[in-house]
Order: sequence, then C-alpha cells, then structure tokens
Amino acid sequence: MIPGVGGSTAQAELKKLTNMTEGVQPISRAEFQARTDKATHLMKEAGFSAVYFNAGTNLYYFTGTRWNPSERMVGVILNSDGQLDYIAPGFEEGTLESFKLLEGKVHCWEEHENPYALFGDILRNNGVSGGTIGIDESAAFFLTDGLRQANPGYNFQNAYPVTAGCRMHKSAAELAIIQAAKNMTMVVLKATARILRPGIPAPEVVGFIDEAHRKVGAPAGSFFCIVLFGEDSQYPHGVPVPQPLVDNDVVLLDTGCMLEGYISDITRTFVYGTPSERHREIWQLEQAAQFAAFNAAQVGARCSSVDDAARKVIAEAGFGPDYQLPGLPHRTGHGTGLDIHEYPYMVRGNDTPLAPGMVASIEPMICMPGEFGIRHEDHFYITEDGPRWFTKPMKSIDDPFGDV
Repeated sequence: MIPGVGGSTAQAELKKLTNMTEGVQPISRAEFQARTDKATHLMKEAGFSAVYFNAGTNLYYFTGTRWNPSERMVGVILNSDGQLDYIAPGFEEGTLESFKLLEGKVHCWEEHENPYALFGDILRNNGVSGGTIGIDESAAFFLTDGLRQANPGYNFQNAYPVTAGCRMHKSAAELAIIQAAKNMTMVVLKATARILRPGIPAPEVVGFIDEAHRKVGAPAGSFFCIVLFGEDSQYPHGVPVPQPLVDNDVVLLDTGCMLEGYISDITRTFVYGTPSERHREIWQLEQAAQFAAFNAAQVGARCSSVDDAARKVIAEAGFGPDYQLPGLPHRTGHGTGLDIHEYPYMVRGNDTPLAPGMVASIEPMICMPGEFGIRHEDHFYITEDGPRWFTKPMKSIDDPFGDV
C-alpha cells in the first residue's frame, strides 16, 4: 500500500484532529476602511461618479457587511468623497444596522416601492445628476436592468476596474487567513487518504471530510467536496452517481473550507493500491505541467503565460493540443479569496500582469477519456520575489503526501 493511504478508520482519524484556528485574526475595521479608500481612488481613475456594491462578497469586502444576495435590493453606494449610502428594505433596517461595520446612512424602501428609483434619488441628493455609475459585476440582471429603466439619465458600467482592482491584491491579513484555511484542508485530506478501504462509497468519504473540517475549526464544515474513484476521476466536477472504491483505483479528492469568509481549495490525486505504468505516466506529466506553470508565474508575467506553460508540457507529451482530450480541457487556474473562483484567471487571452498579493490555483488537470483523470491543485501567491506555494505540492505517486 502507498504510504499515507488506507490502514485507518474514520473514528481514529477524527479523534486525532483538533481545532487549528487559534491565533487567526479577522479582517480589521481599519482594513475595511482602507479598502473603501482605495476603491474611491480607483473609481475616480475609471471615471465613475459612484459605484454600487451588491449584497454578497463585494459588499462584505468593502464594508464588512455580511449579507446574502436575494430578489430584494440590498447594497451600498460608494460616493466619490468616500461616503457610503446603504440601501435595504424597510423591515431589514435594524438588521442591517447591526451587521454593517462601516458607517453610512441606511436608505429604506417599502415592499410596494421601487428600490431602483430610490437609488437615483440618493445619487441626485448627493449632487450626482448624471455620468457613469459602476455596478458590481456580481449583481443579477434584474437588478441592473431595473436600475437602467428607473434611471435613464445615467450610464451604468461594470465596476470591474474597482472591484478587481482591489480584490486581486490580497493583503498580509488576507494571505494569513487563506494560509490557515489551506493548512486545515491539507490536514483533512491527509486524514481522508488514511480512511480509504476497498468498497468505501464516495458519499461516506464526503461525509468524513465535512466532519473533519468541522473538527479542525471550520464552523460550516466543507465549503464544497468532490470525491471520485476510478473512471469517475476523468470528469473534473464529478458524476451523478459516483462509484465505490476498488483496489488500484485512482482517487481524486477536491475540497475546501471557509475561514473568516475566505475559502481553501486543494485537490489531491493518487492511487489506492499499486499504480500502473499508465497511472505513473500521467501522474508525472501532471506534476511537470503544474511545476512549469508555477515557474512561469513571475512578477510582471501575463496570467495567460501560466496557462501556456502548462499546456506546452502536456502538448509536447502528445496530448491535446489546446482543450482537446486526452489532455487539459479547462484553464490552468483561477484566483480565490472570498469567492472560490475569482480574478485573476490563469487562462489564454488574459493579459493581466501578475503582481504581489495576487492569489491563484495551478491545476492543469489531465483527463483521459475512458480511463481516469489526474489533477494536482495547489495555490500560490505572488511576492516581490516571485510565486510562493500555500501548500507543498504532492511529492510522488509512490509517496503522494511526503510520508516517507
């Protein structure tokens, strides 16, 4: 049996796990304020008279207000002087007041009233009677459409230059939280590998991973979880009815948790039993592609060059090219933070230069139709000196977790 794979039980592994969140510091009020200050500067550069952040991760990122988006408009207008004007249904006023971290007036609309008209009233009362208004790119179509219909005198544009301009560059506090979350998930993945046995159903493994995440300090357990065995592993995001584990199967585990709003995301792929020569070939090719992408992720390099580097290794081995199978069917990586997938994306055509504070995954999965799939996923962040891993990549197919 491969070191670190099998030989234990869920009960024994859960007993070993302890809370790993001691010392983790939440984002401070001062940092939230600094974010809105930076956003104010970027909105002026982009030519926006004001910017709207909708309920969800952008509202939280800029104001510290946790609120899930729904059919009712809840959000905040950031004005050119840095003033915040919140919008919410009247019956939610007290709740919003208790949730918001940064000061600002709460403007309310009743259920029979039009919140989009209220939006325009707020702008005009602040002396903004026209111009370009940035809208949070995550806002639903019904909301942006409603704003346009109720306020024809304004030019509504994607607020991406402000949202991405801030969120792509993680602070030291954000990096510390992300590192802690990834450390937690890495411990969970190692424990998960040890509980595997022939015949174990994928849903049982999913349940263990969720419980293990809770044990290490993630209050909501797993943020997501993909467990695939054998031929199921060729499908990047899973199958409707996963098959149970069989000796000498490929095992793909992809999971993460949320800590202080930030999300971990790691994939480990190995073999339960004895790897075949085909397993070795593709596993090692995946590793080579991952390392090539990491080495390409230098300060100033285009995000697209990271994808190019991984894809070149795979194509030179005779797979692909491009997105063709067998080969790499999707982008090489994605940013992560408050959203599991966020900018910057390591994909062809993305000319965004890599800069300190940027965080992204490297996961150039190789899918072999009718056989299996191999995905190594680790995330890096850019320092002044280049890329740095959050988690140590897999060691080898014979010692995936570095236990020897």
